[in-house]
Amino acid sequence: MEETGKAVAWDGAVNAWHVAGEVYRMGRREWLTEAGWQQAYDGGIRSVIDLRNGEETRRRDADPPLSAEAAARFGVVLAPTEDPGNSEFRKICGPYLNNPAFYADNARLFPEMLAGVFKALAAAQGGVVIHCSAGRDRSGMIAAMLQDLAGHSDEAIVLGYQCAMRGINEYRRTAATPHPYERYLPEEVLLPLLELHGGSLLAFVRSLNTKDFLQRHGVTVQELRAIVGKLSR
Repeated sequence: MEETGKAVAWDGAVNAWHVAGEVYRMGRREWLTEAGWQQAYDGGIRSVIDLRNGEETRRRDADPPLSAEAAARFGVVLAPTEDPGNSEFRKICGPYLNNPAFYADNARLFPEMLAGVFKALAAAQGGVVIHCSAGRDRSGMIAAMLQDLAGHSDEAIVLGYQCAMRGINEYRRTAATPHPYERYLPEEVLLPLLELHGGSLLAFVRSLNTKDFLQRHGVTVQELRAIVGKLSR
């Protein structure tokens, strides 16, 4: 059953959504409070896959405290989707990946890195939450590929991205620390972008053929079976 578009209300979580089965997505994990981590644990989450690059994983002064005991209950795997120092990537995407129109270039430049995310997911214990920084584009690229593996409809795949796009936009409305490049967009500005970016996302995932792409880049049949199993529970 497709449940895309269902928000997740873990305390402190930003832009958190159910993808399918035991798999979820969100913005940076450091936003969760200890109570939020307890809610995630109670909901079956045992593994976290962080799509960010190493230098992005530092805690910020405004992040809520998290005890070592609470953190130790979750397995965390760092599985970046890109090399931000790659000159071609920076030329195409600008300072960071912020548009599904560039997902195909990401997949072309870093296929083994994307395959690594799925290998990490296949090996993960229990429920899994995948996150990047905003929970929109790196998470959105992986979530769309997962939805493709799960057999979701075009409408569900587009909705998944649009929900995340709305979610981080709403966060920007009241964020204490302004983003260096992005600001809250009013509805009349956001709406055409939702349509444009949704169309780009769908074009990417339907041209990629996720299963074939992953198998070409080292994800085994057994690993794919494990991933689909997580998506269908």
